[in-house]
Amino acid sequence: MGQPAPALPYYRRDLALVHHLGFGFHADACAPGILAILHDVADSGVVLELGCGSGLLTRHLVDAGHRVIATDASSAMLELAKLHATGAEDFRLLTLPDEPVPAVDAIVSVGHVLNYLPDEGAIERALIAMAGALKPGGAVAFDLCDFEWGRARTDVPPLVRRSEDWVLMTEFETPVPERFVRRMTTFVRNPDGSWRRDDEVHDNVLVDVSRVPSLLGAHGVEASVSSSFGGEELPVGLMAVVGRRPLEG
Repeated sequence: MGQPAPALPYYRRDLALVHHLGFGFHADACAPGILAILHDVADSGVVLELGCGSGLLTRHLVDAGHRVIATDASSAMLELAKLHATGAEDFRLLTLPDEPVPAVDAIVSVGHVLNYLPDEGAIERALIAMAGALKPGGAVAFDLCDFEWGRARTDVPPLVRRSEDWVLMTEFETPVPERFVRRMTTFVRNPDGSWRRDDEVHDNVLVDVSRVPSLLGAHGVEASVSSSFGGEELPVGLMAVVGRRPLEG
């Protein structure tokens, strides 16, 4: 057997924890629309969540009665998800686009997971893999950053978010139109009251999201792009892609 793919250098222990504690609002906002999209997925159907993070959306899916396979490329995130989304059917370390995607009745993802892949070709391969894994009648719903995401954040000043026990400082950069870079520094309080620091650089690939439906359509999934999954308001440049694989016959 081949060696497993190395974990991506994103969301190590401290940033994973800060993300869980301070950024649940995105999953909470998207959950009603995504659950509505999944409304007619059979009770026995399986929902694959890509980039489950710490289980923020996973909990909504499980509470709605779905059988969920929660996956992420970050082992630190998966450890948190196991603690906070205990009703999921399985938790798996999965790195797109080349690791196999199981056949399922629905695929969901929030947090622009595919934009973390190394280039546009990798994103396209991941989309094709997702389409191939979707069973007839199955649904797909995920968000993806468009070029507008970077344009809207050009020259944005550094952002600082804090609580009593953590601080996150983020600097933004758009070196070219198709890349959006965040330099993220976390400070997390230790049990003895001291602080520890960690630094991560998140280099996201931006794409023309309007081209995604034609790519999925070529692989049997009818999809559309919109500004939200339901009634939520997504940030500028973050687009919702929703689709279905028609029933055979």
